[in-house]
Amino acid sequence: MKKYIIEKAKELKIDMIGFTDGNPLTTIKDYLEYRRLNNIETEFEEENILLRIDPKLTLETCKSIIVIALSYNVVFDEKSEIKYSGNLSKSSWGIDYHRVLKNKLEALIEEIKKITPFEYKYFVDTGPLVDRELAHKAGIGYYGKNCNIINEEYGSFIFIGYILTDLDIEPNEGLLESQCGVCEICLKACPDKALEEGYRLNAKKCISYHTQTKDMDLEIMKKIGNNIYGCDTCQNVCPKNKNIRFSIHDEFLPHVTKGVIDIEELLIMSNKQFKEKYGSMSGSWRGRNILRRNALIALENIKTSI
Repeated sequence: MKKYIIEKAKELKIDMIGFTDGNPLTTIKDYLEYRRLNNIETEFEEENILLRIDPKLTLETCKSIIVIALSYNVVFDEKSEIKYSGNLSKSSWGIDYHRVLKNKLEALIEEIKKITPFEYKYFVDTGPLVDRELAHKAGIGYYGKNCNIINEEYGSFIFIGYILTDLDIEPNEGLLESQCGVCEICLKACPDKALEEGYRLNAKKCISYHTQTKDMDLEIMKKIGNNIYGCDTCQNVCPKNKNIRFSIHDEFLPHVTKGVIDIEELLIMSNKQFKEKYGSMSGSWRGRNILRRNALIALENIKTSI
């Protein structure tokens, strides 16, 4: 079964695949409770900690979990001629990754159904479980000090999806140990020091979080730079993202955005125009008004730095 699924994953151009059991994610429980006690959770997270760590609360019959990952580290060198441009996280360059990974998961599920009926539920960033912990446990990669999962072949620019199943599949053995060593480049580069120490992220200080939340104070506005959606600083500076395999998935190329947002255009476009141009990218979920606010902040920061 495991060999069959791996072969089908390769045929479907799934970059990484791993397997783990349906037991609770006990190693992360203390950290989740620590975050709650210290008020560093965000409103985008599942509130029930038990739901976040116990797969059987989502699928009662869960025995095995199939975890997949796709690289979005695409090569794109086209220069933008926009006068005032704002940064987009590479995760929002192309077609919404939720759609791309769901298509891959659904295709893989159909392949499994050809040889056996089974119960399943699948998720891409929308389920209650901590997907990075599942990816770590399934052997996709190790935790970097920037709290991203790092795959030795593809680095950390990866999207994660998973399937809870009632199948008996041998899990991958052993957790991959961090290869960060004494390196602290990401901690030093983080704009608001959201990486308070290695492997510990205060999400409420993360620039990516602030580009998505409704409230932002003046100090954060200054630190947000010209980021319109997300922040890739801790990944861009990471040595583990050098000399790695690039993504083969054209869906993640920024054909529409060219990897940036035209600030002046965003400020004057209607909601209909926004949806027509940017509706296919993952960052569009936050809506025109939040991104427009970020654009105003970015414009002020750009003019201040000139």
